[in-house]
Amino acid sequence: MEAARPPPTAGKFVVVGGGIAGVTCAEQLATHFPSEDILLVTASPVIKAVTNFKQCIVTEDGNQHVYKKLCLCAGAKPKLICEGNPYVLGIRDTDSAQEFQKQLTKAKRIMIIGNGGIALELVYEIEGCEVIWAIKDKAIGNTFFDAGAAEFLTSKLIAEKSEAKIAHKRTRYTTEGRKKEARSKSKADNVGSALGPDWHEGLNLKGTKEFSHKIHLETMCEVKKIYLQDEFRILKKKSFTFPRDHKSVTADTEMWPVYVELTNEKIYGCDFIVSATGVTPNVEPFLHGNSFDLGEDGGLKVDDHMHTSLPDIYAAGDICTTSWQLSPVWQQMRLWTQARQMGWYAAKCMAAASSGDSIDMDFSFELFAHVTKFFNYKVVLLGKYNAQGLGSDHELMLRCTKGREYIKVVMQNGRMMGAVLIGETDLEETFENLILNQMNLSSYGEDLLDPNIDIEDYFD
Repeated sequence: MEAARPPPTAGKFVVVGGGIAGVTCAEQLATHFPSEDILLVTASPVIKAVTNFKQCIVTEDGNQHVYKKLCLCAGAKPKLICEGNPYVLGIRDTDSAQEFQKQLTKAKRIMIIGNGGIALELVYEIEGCEVIWAIKDKAIGNTFFDAGAAEFLTSKLIAEKSEAKIAHKRTRYTTEGRKKEARSKSKADNVGSALGPDWHEGLNLKGTKEFSHKIHLETMCEVKKIYLQDEFRILKKKSFTFPRDHKSVTADTEMWPVYVELTNEKIYGCDFIVSATGVTPNVEPFLHGNSFDLGEDGGLKVDDHMHTSLPDIYAAGDICTTSWQLSPVWQQMRLWTQARQMGWYAAKCMAAASSGDSIDMDFSFELFAHVTKFFNYKVVLLGKYNAQGLGSDHELMLRCTKGREYIKVVMQNGRMMGAVLIGETDLEETFENLILNQMNLSSYGEDLLDPNIDIEDYFD
């Protein structure tokens, strides 16, 4: 009798996505299973970290890789205000950031649409170019700040920049043996990895003019229509000049390559438009023939072990939507830090499941914490920093020193639920502990933020 042939060898773990979530996941799996081949499949030549994996692409070439456990970390795609317009640039990955820099060197005026992190950083970093910034909210940075913090930061926008940059220490990696390729204009569906927090460090974001900052903010409006120059001319539309000192706005005599009509009826011409209006989870490639449960925001639903609704398939980072019972002071936001935490935790869960071990929820999902930098200020966001989901049943405490620091604390029933710290406040650790241990702080009242009282001494 003929011996049964051994089954084809199956790779134990496959991770899809070369962004921070995928790379962290693959890296973590490799430390758990040093003798296993971990397959990292990525659609772009940019890998955010670790180079010792054989880079390899599954499916497009018809190759099939059998896996025991799969983790989908394909990130999110930018929501472009309109597809296929050569004057509309989305900024999400390293390629698009470099393309932006190239365009900026020839620009006298640009328009930025959007109010998230990338828009905030761009507006501050760009010099020598008029910037018209259109946001749909009342105040800048509404994802991160309330109007008070926005006001504190806006004063910095108008001041001339001169201060030294805050130094960063973070490793950057590329894939091995890759020359800088002259990449043709990348197709819209060629998804690169999202930008890390210091993405503009190496870029010289300077336009053609000899001034530092010229920014005009249009609030509570969105893009109604975009016209190319010829169309604009034929329609005999009128556009405005760049508003100066709130004098009456005059008609623009200069001809621009592209014009934007806003929902507040104003029209401005510019050299190009930057679309920075957020992202949608990149689930499209995985839906065909599969019945994944999706969240309201379109991401793959994951449980508290980063498991999707399909057996042996996990997801992490921007592509997923958390659907477990969340901690009262944590929320999902599509941020770099969370992508890294999720990738790391997903690998732990995959490892535990394949070894038959049980694993506890990772501590990083207990308290929302995000540290970033806007307008050269350190910004720390903790817990329900914007009173998300707390209804009207909360109070705010504020301390603000113009040009130096802005501190906001969200309180509910005498307990700290969240905080925004802008500047070098040195309060983040104390506040983290107070939010985590939910201590009753009623007796401290306003003293909690009194600069003459060293709050840290109370709670060490």
